[in-house]
Amino acid sequence: MSENIAGNLHVANEVLADMVGNAAMECYGIVGMAAPSAADGIAKILPNSRLRRGVVVNTTEKGVHVDLYVVVEYGTNISTVSQNLMDQVAFALAQYAKVPLDGVDVHVQGIKVRK
Repeated sequence: MSENIAGNLHVANEVLADMVGNAAMECYGIVGMAAPSAADGIAKILPNSRLRRGVVVNTTEKGVHVDLYVVVEYGTNISTVSQNLMDQVAFALAQYAKVPLDGVDVHVQGIKVRK
């Protein structure tokens, strides 16, 4: 289908959060997603059905800004894993959703040994 159709496409932030959560779980060194606010001070890994809770997507004038709350695998370089995660998320949003990206912030909520 090479026919152009006039109009605008709007993608909901929840859909973008699902895309980002799935991209994050494919990234090496990420054990899981965590809730943005650890009320009791302990980060709990969210089940795969609730990955969206570990992602906060905000729309700004420049594009989409993403905050990721993750649990990193013990023994990995946090800086390298975070940079890889930012690159993976930026690629997924640019390639699949074609939305402009304002930034990606990674918040490491905990470290866990992968079983």
